[in-house]
Amino acid sequence: MIAVIQTVEEASVSVEGRTVGSIDRGMLVYFGVEKDDDESLLGPFIGKMMKLRIFKDENEKMNLTLAQSGGQILFISQFTLAGDIYKGNRPGFETAAGAQKARELYLKAAEMLEGMGYQVATGCFGAHMKVRYCNDGPETFILDSKRLMHKN
Repeated sequence: MIAVIQTVEEASVSVEGRTVGSIDRGMLVYFGVEKDDDESLLGPFIGKMMKLRIFKDENEKMNLTLAQSGGQILFISQFTLAGDIYKGNRPGFETAAGAQKARELYLKAAEMLEGMGYQVATGCFGAHMKVRYCNDGPETFILDSKRLMHKN
């Protein structure tokens, strides 16, 4: 699993001109699933993501988690994160999980976040989406399950 995590002042996602998810201040997460990922990785992965102290405190230091900052999550599936751009000039997606597996893990991850008490907005899995956001900082982080589980 791979997540691109951005701290945002606001974010929204639309499909065919209709807003399907939006948040105020919080975390925009693009979430991709690779072939070798499985459900056993979700707990540690989501746990790490939600423990990140990437939000600023009263002294402008990154010292707060999302929960401490009172923020929300916009959680977007994005299979292109599993793309290989190192061979040739066109991305290859041989390492990306199939749609059924990716959808299952994406939905379970969103459900897990909601179960932890976060306000979660989502996009539409598999749809062509337009995402609008104001990155705060800008601050962007990459979380990779392979590195998290020390498999690199």
